[in-house]
Formats: sequence, structure tokens, C-alpha cells
Amino acid sequence: MQVIPKLVDFIEWIIPALDKFPKSRKFFLGDRIATGLLDVLDKLIEANYSREKLLLLRKANLQLEKIRYLLRIAYRMRCFDVRKYEFCSKALVEIGRMIGGWIKSLQAPATSRQAS
Repeated sequence: MQVIPKLVDFIEWIIPALDKFPKSRKFFLGDRIATGLLDVLDKLIEANYSREKLLLLRKANLQLEKIRYLLRIAYRMRCFDVRKYEFCSKALVEIGRMIGGWIKSLQAPATSRQAS
């Protein structure tokens, strides 16, 4: 899936940015963001190889939403400048759309079978 390399690229970009958080927020917010992103990656990789794709993708999507809120908090606490925050927001929207498309592609066959 294309979403996995996209997420890996984002993680590789954001880790150095998280390392620059103020010490008082690095462990509180930075670690939560990094761990959350790695959890999303875990779920996407599992979904790629699992029969229970839909459940894993929904969990990944929910975790991604939590990360969006954490990034918003980090921005409001001045851990990011506006350019980095905009980049993060756009990247997460794109990753979210890709996960959503994957979910829809799995739901489409079930919907078309029911209509027949």
C-alpha cells in the first residue's frame, strides 16, 4: 500500500522536529506523538497482512485523529512554528485520506454483494 511509505516518510521527517521540542514538553507531547505514529504504522502493516483489515484500519484512523489533536496542542504551546504545523496537518490529511480510501475499497465489495 502507498500509505505505508508515506507514513514512514512523515515519521522520518517529524522525529527530528520532535527532538527540538522544549525539554518540558518533549516527553509529555513529543513521545506521545512519536509513539502514536509508530502505532499507526504497526496497524497499517498488520492490516496489510491480516484478514481483519477493516478493524485494524479503523483503529489506525482513530489513532491518526488523536495525533492530529496532539499536534494542534503542540503548535498552540509553541513547540512548532506555523510552517511545520501546516506541513504536519497536510501530511496527516493526506495519510488519513489514503487510509479512508483503503477502508472504502474494503467496504465496496460487501456493499455490492448486498445490493445484488
